[in-house]
Amino acid sequence: MCAAEVGRGRDGASRAGSWSDPDRRLILAGFLFGCGIAASMIDLFIFHLVLRWHHFYDLSTSEVALISDGFLHAFGWFITIWGLFLLADVRRRGAVRWGRWSGAVIAGVGFFQLFDGVVDHKILGIHQIRYGVDLRLYDTVWISSAVLLLLLGLIMLWRTRPTHRAT
Repeated sequence: MCAAEVGRGRDGASRAGSWSDPDRRLILAGFLFGCGIAASMIDLFIFHLVLRWHHFYDLSTSEVALISDGFLHAFGWFITIWGLFLLADVRRRGAVRWGRWSGAVIAGVGFFQLFDGVVDHKILGIHQIRYGVDLRLYDTVWISSAVLLLLLGLIMLWRTRPTHRAT
């Protein structure tokens, strides 16, 4: 296979838009890692275990709430490890652009926190950030910080995007 054929499928078509493209795999690896870290380390560890403000599912008994935390923890670590395996695969195939990966990680953290704040807290109402307080300040800080992290990650991804030359 000559150098011109690298990155092309059997039919000769470019795979730049497919998930086999190393840049897209790098972004997916960082995004999954960021979502997993947000789920397992930030949300579960800080808000569920240390502060004890809520559980993943607060609409039932304490036992169900703890079981739901366990499922969230397992899910969070599963996607964290999935992201690391994808990163290892990208690294095995060539150099990793760490600034680009970091942007994807930050976008993943922001996305998870935004999804949790809007879908879990507001739409589904399966838990709130904290109970027995006025939620406006908590919701504003939670959702605003999520949007800022998501935007920061997207800006980093945009600034580190590969430049493609027309051939």
